Amino acid sequence: MIAEKARFRHARKLERLAGYRIPDQAFHGATLEAISSRLNFDRLDHTLHDQLVNFIHAFLRCSCRHAPLCGCPEKKFSREILELRENGLDHRQISQYLLEEYGIDIYPADILSFLEDSVHVLEAIEDIARLMDRPALSQSAKEHIGLLER
Repeated sequence: MIAEKARFRHARKLERLAGYRIPDQAFHGATLEAISSRLNFDRLDHTLHDQLVNFIHAFLRCSCRHAPLCGCPEKKFSREILELRENGLDHRQISQYLLEEYGIDIYPADILSFLEDSVHVLEAIEDIARLMDRPALSQSAKEHIGLLER
């Protein structure tokens, strides 16, 4: 999953603020727990503060009982990448956007691989929808493929 490849650029700063070792993976359970409950946001520099607030608003807001360990943050992150691509950003621009907006480092090649895998999944959905006589679903999958491949 693409969320496993996302890393916080300033993980060591977050670690110092939390007072204990935190993995640098953005969607690791310990990292999500620290961000959602243990950090003193007043001690963060302005840029990191804004990035973490953006991260929380974009990925950690859900009403699941086990939030933030429910899987929703990872799904929202994947959706964000797909939406950025559908809006015309290439894999390098998406990587840069994630770094600037959320402080997340992710290699452009990992994003490109994720997008290619997503197209293959959508092609399978399109084929199955066509076989199951679900033209609306088939057409929707085809439209998303077109947006991802442009």
